[in-house]
Amino acid sequence: MLHAPPPLEAAGSPVAHNRCLLRDLGGHGAVPADPSALYGADAATTQFLLERILRKRGTARRLVTSSSSPGSSSVGAADTDSGEPQDPAVSAHGLVPVSGSPDRADRTPAASGPGTSPATALHGPLESTAQVPASRLSAHLGPGGRILIVANRLPVTAKRDPVKKWEFPSSSGGLVSALQGVKDEELMFVGWPGVSVTDDDDQTFIKNELFKKRCVPVFLNEELMDQYYSGYCNNILWPLFHYLGLPQGHKVNKTKDFKSQLKAYTEANQMFADTVCGISKEGDIIWCHDYHLMLLPKLLKQFNTNMKVGWFLHTPFPSSEVYQALPNRKELLQAVLEADLVGFHTYEYARHFVSACTSLLGLEGRLGGIEFKERIVKVDAFPIGIDAQHFKESLDRDAVKVKITDFESVFAGRKVMLGVDRLDMIKGLLQKLLAYEKFLEENKGWESEVVLVQIAVPTRTDVPEYQELKSQVHEMVGRVNGKFGTFKTYPIIYLDQTVEFEALCALYAITDVALITSLRDGMNLVSYEYVACQESNKGVLILSEFAGAAQSLGAGAIIVNPWNIAEVANAIKCALDMPSGERERRHRHNYEIVSAHTAQDWAENYVW
Repeated sequence: MLHAPPPLEAAGSPVAHNRCLLRDLGGHGAVPADPSALYGADAATTQFLLERILRKRGTARRLVTSSSSPGSSSVGAADTDSGEPQDPAVSAHGLVPVSGSPDRADRTPAASGPGTSPATALHGPLESTAQVPASRLSAHLGPGGRILIVANRLPVTAKRDPVKKWEFPSSSGGLVSALQGVKDEELMFVGWPGVSVTDDDDQTFIKNELFKKRCVPVFLNEELMDQYYSGYCNNILWPLFHYLGLPQGHKVNKTKDFKSQLKAYTEANQMFADTVCGISKEGDIIWCHDYHLMLLPKLLKQFNTNMKVGWFLHTPFPSSEVYQALPNRKELLQAVLEADLVGFHTYEYARHFVSACTSLLGLEGRLGGIEFKERIVKVDAFPIGIDAQHFKESLDRDAVKVKITDFESVFAGRKVMLGVDRLDMIKGLLQKLLAYEKFLEENKGWESEVVLVQIAVPTRTDVPEYQELKSQVHEMVGRVNGKFGTFKTYPIIYLDQTVEFEALCALYAITDVALITSLRDGMNLVSYEYVACQESNKGVLILSEFAGAAQSLGAGAIIVNPWNIAEVANAIKCALDMPSGERERRHRHNYEIVSAHTAQDWAENYVW
């Protein structure tokens, strides 16, 4: 529901104008509620979000505040009084080296002194942001500099092969998909190769082979992976960040208690830091990814304070009331704040992070970020994208065309709905199936006119909770098919497996309705991929309001609350009956967003 701003200020007043700009906080396309209702009295949070919009619009450099950032009182006064608009082409939120040249935004010398590094703009006051107009990432690196992508997993996986001894197939995941769209830059990847290797000769062989693929492995043994990855990462942080809470007492055992998991998490982060420090050189940008490596920025800065370090979270960041349940809540926040730039998918996640820092650490929110150790750590939203052109071009491949023809023959005369999810409790598979069942119950005759193709990619198959979820999903699929199926048709086609890329593109292309019912999702790039493949069919996207993508694709999708089964069932009926003109309008909006805001754009915006 959209809320109009309360008529407290006269039209045209600065405050009224700023509130109008704040309506854009929802992302590229969605229009959120009035921030006065959303943010309440959280002035620091509202200020940093507002300044982001003002800078993007080129409306103003900074807002008038009662106090300026450390060491910049004269700069603040000058900026406040000048009223000089910023060049809209100039971005001010990335990891850009500063030179102290006259091109500086504040026209003042670069800040210097103890604790201040001239190597990055983010070590100086917020107003001291360099203007570096360039369109490619390479323009922002130091001479010979690289972007070191540090994540838990490498984009390739080392697998034992009986013939070749080792093979290195590509890994899967949202980060891997996004980074495939970053072109023409020297990227190096640091991460776990997907297997525990203890033999020295095997480690040497894997290192050499992975280096050819611009990958550097971090070898973690099985015990460490169990405590660090299966333990602290996926047993503590993952549930908490997705609002599932911390594990209850009866699920905690003596061999994998919180203390031992945290110890392993710290040890693993140190191993990542040692590997990065061993290969980094001057001019590199270190881009740390996700909740697996929240301690890494601090460890890297301890090695070299001049490192340009960014940290990006690919999951939601929970509200401060939820986050504060974490026993070591302060230590993680302080470690992340050692980074020069902290990034999230949406403004909501960024707002939650700022709120946690102010309430738990007693820090002060500034325009654009958090004041920490006499500097401003920038906090911002960077919605991730995909390589949309890759998907578009794939539709012209002969292999994909053959698949499209096959699927059109299989589903002839029926509307096709598609779900592509990991078999994970946060994806809302049970809610999706319940809503589909309710739709069929309330709309007699559709059971032979529509089919839901649900692909559920297996994940964490050794975890009891995931095994139970799989059983529940299988039971529901059988129930719906048994109730509404015939000898000729089934209302659900369910696959417990991954699908090859060509088949996936073909499914995207022929689908009439994509159904995404995530209970919590950092972004959800399936929605982007579906839109990219729908230029011919103009299919409808039903998207959960709890997916980060809802903030960018919301205006073109049917937004639903996945917990409201009746609402999702009604959305299915609406999507299937939608007139072609409305389908065209909605698709056009989302297609333009997906095509414009690509993975390359995401990476450039972050580093710039």
